Amino acid sequence: MNTPQAIRGTQDIFGAEAEAFARVVETFETVRKLYRFRRAEMPVFEKTAVFSRSLGETTDVVSKEMYSFEDRGGESLTLRPEFTAGLARAFLTNGWQQHAPLKIATHGPLFRYERPQKGRYRQFHQLDAEIIGAGEPQADVELLVMADQLLKELGIADGVTLQLNTLGDAPSREAWRQALVAYFRDHRAALSEDSQERLERNPLRILDSKDPRDKPFTAEAPRIDDYLSGEAQDFFAKVCAGLDAAGVAWTRAPALVRGLDYYRHTAFEFVTDRLGAQGTVLGGGRYDGLIETLGGQHTPAVGWAAGIERLAMLVADAGEVAEPRADVAIVPLGEAAEAACLGLAATLRRGGLAVDMGFRGNMKKRMSRANESGARFALIVGEEELAAGEAMVKDLASGEQERLPLHAIPARIGA
Repeated sequence: MNTPQAIRGTQDIFGAEAEAFARVVETFETVRKLYRFRRAEMPVFEKTAVFSRSLGETTDVVSKEMYSFEDRGGESLTLRPEFTAGLARAFLTNGWQQHAPLKIATHGPLFRYERPQKGRYRQFHQLDAEIIGAGEPQADVELLVMADQLLKELGIADGVTLQLNTLGDAPSREAWRQALVAYFRDHRAALSEDSQERLERNPLRILDSKDPRDKPFTAEAPRIDDYLSGEAQDFFAKVCAGLDAAGVAWTRAPALVRGLDYYRHTAFEFVTDRLGAQGTVLGGGRYDGLIETLGGQHTPAVGWAAGIERLAMLVADAGEVAEPRADVAIVPLGEAAEAACLGLAATLRRGGLAVDMGFRGNMKKRMSRANESGARFALIVGEEELAAGEAMVKDLASGEQERLPLHAIPARIGA
């Protein structure tokens, strides 16, 4: 019988990698509380229309990457490929409008049928933060400052650059779109097949094409700045000024676009060169038109998402985490001592100490395990110590040891 293998594009996370993953999530939870973002837990699947209507039929996510299936009731469902559309659906169906402007955050697994590569998986995990119901540029600034603080708290901000652009308001974006269509039509025959397909439906996507055949043309394509309305220019200026006031470094990236149809105004990515081809570790922007596509009232919103795997890789590379060490390792000798030490271990753990206790092996093997645990102390309990209500406390760094009453051990270990 063949041993089952993991599905391509999935991963089993363990050991130091899992600790780096947990560090990312724990730090995100700490930072989101500082910024007063409320926590949400979302279903991992939705009706397919939630994503196809909101992301846009012409996006790669909808046309090529979604895991969609028909359930037993005959309804088309899709494993979530991103968080924002589902949060927007929840905002409408649960009456969360009463909380607007709603600052909300979540994290968990997402699913896209992509070609797996370093930092990119078919089941992957993201952090997500959104402000729904706020049309002011200050909301954009708060989210960007929050993202900047997250990277700094993780100890990975060095070498990560905030790239910033504006996609303008709806009239600005439409004027730019028409100019791009006219420009790329003149070069249609030389474009990649994907870009030819996108030309009429979603020409902005051509700008972030990775195909080398498109690069010469995207470099000379019309820029959004030539089509910005006065209102759009003013909005972007306020975002830039807010970042400067908060001490967040940024660089203008006039060709930066986001891949989904619902984006307006601010678009941004935090980019690094330390992850190979997949350089974006956090990205997002303003999506003032999304709620309307799902049948709601006009509701301005802005948000970002960050890949946990990519952040965890940077955390691990920076040497920021290691597998946790034990505070104390217990070495029981004999059945009676083993039974008594279960109680001792429980008492120490309830007191906040990390305890390791082996389940088998002789004295030598158990002491070897104690040393491998990284513990500072070993507690050795044999028949003699047990009869006296004591344990031998050994300092594994110095080799010094002393016998102490069991009740005195928590204070000694915690000292």
